Amino acid sequence: MATYALTEKAIVLRPEDDVAIAKAELGAGTILEDGGSRVEVRQDIRPGHKIARWRVASGDAVRRYGQIIGFATQEIAPGDHVHTHNLGIGELQREYEYCTDVRPVDLYPPGEMRHFEGYRREDGRVGTRNYVAVISGVNCSASVSQFVKERFRDVQKDHANIDGVLAITHKSGCGTKLFGEDHLALQRVLAGYAKHPNVAAYILVGLGCEVNQAAVMVERQRMAVPGHPERKPTLINIQEAGGIRKTVERAAREVAKLLPVANEAGRTKQPFSELVLATNCGGSDGNSGITANPALGWAVDELVRYGGTGVLAETPEIYGAEHLLIRRAINEGVAKKLIDRYKWWEWYCRGIDAMDNNPAPGNKAGGITTVFEKSLGGVTKGGTTPMMDVFLYGEPITTRGFVFMDTPGHDPVSITGLVAGGCNIICFTTGRGSVFGCKPVPSIKLATNSLVYRHMEEDMDLNCGVILEGTPLEVVGRQIFEEVIAVASGKRTKSELAGVGEEEFAPWIIGPVM
Repeated sequence: MATYALTEKAIVLRPEDDVAIAKAELGAGTILEDGGSRVEVRQDIRPGHKIARWRVASGDAVRRYGQIIGFATQEIAPGDHVHTHNLGIGELQREYEYCTDVRPVDLYPPGEMRHFEGYRREDGRVGTRNYVAVISGVNCSASVSQFVKERFRDVQKDHANIDGVLAITHKSGCGTKLFGEDHLALQRVLAGYAKHPNVAAYILVGLGCEVNQAAVMVERQRMAVPGHPERKPTLINIQEAGGIRKTVERAAREVAKLLPVANEAGRTKQPFSELVLATNCGGSDGNSGITANPALGWAVDELVRYGGTGVLAETPEIYGAEHLLIRRAINEGVAKKLIDRYKWWEWYCRGIDAMDNNPAPGNKAGGITTVFEKSLGGVTKGGTTPMMDVFLYGEPITTRGFVFMDTPGHDPVSITGLVAGGCNIICFTTGRGSVFGCKPVPSIKLATNSLVYRHMEEDMDLNCGVILEGTPLEVVGRQIFEEVIAVASGKRTKSELAGVGEEEFAPWIIGPVM
């Protein structure tokens, strides 16, 4: 069988790692020279999957990224395929170290500030897109909201500066405890979309008898006409209006009044510090933590140096890597905010092993074995700067720098919370091929490997798989950063060109539906 240097066919991230990651298909019998030793591949290994560099006894920890990704469930021999058949998460006891990895941020001086072309609203918010929204307060008014939107499908014909009329509909708004956790989270999300800098104007549509009374939401969430805090937004209830047809007609007239005002908005020069970048990953594979995720982390670091904000989320997907974020917390208070959310998730998932079995079938097929491994690769999206704050789901993001938002790992639910918090651009890494879009915010798709990029090039914005082929990570990080600026300034993403992004609005339903 052929003999190769290990680094020619696989990647070792840290000298102490027990595993290497295959760059390409490795046939059984292939000989890999690893330093002074020779490792014979014992089974066929697919790209992104792990191969043991040396013997690991049953019960011993297995490391990747220099961190524990699980424990051997049987003896692992050199050259073995390391995956679900011989690796599990076991019991991991951890003593947290607060703030030990905090390093000062080397901010760019004001004279070196760069700019993008964005929409500055009357109240100072800065958007990257220009939408008018029809917001449904309850699922019972969702169809009516869609009917209203359909009246304006060709809105750009007469209003070229408007990106579209968007119907924000969902499956909730009733059958839940009044002002309970679910109800308040939904209010935060709907208000966050209404106040979003990418939304120039909006109206609200309700049924009339629901738990989530739109008029109450307006008061509690201090919702107003964008740029005019003294004026309440237009609110139409189906029951009060006299049914579907009458509601659609009235709502359409109200939207028509908003269009000329929204169309007056134009792009102007804005500092990078006005960008709030949401990071997410979906359909991850074994390359995610080597290519797209750390390259995106490089771009987040660069944005933070310009005074901007990068947001990491998906709390179930920091499980086993949370200690790294706690070391980066700017102070003990921020660290404990993250621990509190982490502990809440352990309580929330009790009895169903949801945290332990987090990797989806596609993740496992791509080489990810445990939630620890998935998390350690995922947190690299957040770069290296101090963690400045932790926010609840859909809570307004008010702190600049690198921050964290507590969200589920499910992509539409997670990003809905991030957008509600004020993120005005999204970077989404994928190794299996996600086509996620998220109106009213553009979503940049980052492929973790060249095979997926070539196979789904119509849906992937950038190929980070070139890192496996020798392109330096910082070069790809710079490409991501420049793409963020171009998209923020109006360049259309692949998901926008495909028309994807309206059905992905998915507020988190936290508790029981009654």
